[in-house]
Amino acid sequence: MSMKPPYYAVIFTSVRTEIKEGYDEMAQLMVELAQQQEGFISVESARNEIGITVSYWKDLESIRKWKQNMDHLVAQKKGRESWYQSYTTRICLVEREYGFEKQ
Repeated sequence: MSMKPPYYAVIFTSVRTEIKEGYDEMAQLMVELAQQQEGFISVESARNEIGITVSYWKDLESIRKWKQNMDHLVAQKKGRESWYQSYTTRICLVEREYGFEKQ
């Protein structure tokens, strides 16, 4: 990650419906659009029974602007109507990070 703490993490956990049409394309578009937003740092995502996407942001204002992005609002509406059985969004302040990488 290109930024040292503190920064923010938006954790989006979801359970999908059986409807798949258009989902992968929209998900890719949202990643591409988020990467263009001021304050965006990075994103990580995984899906099995539940999906978990964590996006990292410089500050709360950047997160607020992304939530109100017009294309993102369209995706949110489509998600509620078709793609998601349920979801939860959590916004967290990352105060510390550490890791390991095998050489």
